[in-house]
Amino acid sequence: MVLKATAVTKEKDITRNWHIIDVKGQILGRSATKIASLLMGKSKAYYVLNLDCGDHVVVTNAKEVKVTGKKETDKVYTRYSGYPGGLRKEALGDLRNRRPEQIIIHAVSGMLPKNKLHDRMLKRLYVFEGESHPYEEKLKK
Repeated sequence: MVLKATAVTKEKDITRNWHIIDVKGQILGRSATKIASLLMGKSKAYYVLNLDCGDHVVVTNAKEVKVTGKKETDKVYTRYSGYPGGLRKEALGDLRNRRPEQIIIHAVSGMLPKNKLHDRMLKRLYVFEGESHPYEEKLKK
């Protein structure tokens, strides 16, 4: 009786592609799940949990992403500096005016696994407020 072993994915076997996603007029959560899946590499045949198999993702038009309901005023992003009185709260609408890229980054970050690969995956996410970005030549390949 011959047993066939499944091929084990190695770091050198991983190939990284580039994807561009235009989120103009798209729902935030639905776009974030697609982006997180690409960053993790879940659509690849050689995907494994313990390796970073994901691709590079360029997101454009972050300022024009849609949210449903009253999230524009009711959704609050909170951060704390660690000092007394250092609690800062900001509504989604205010964050959209100040730093619209952070809306996408925060949503995608929450959908990635919370392990040692999280930061490595998030580094391959490039978010831009408008249409233009410096990665045109990498996307054409």
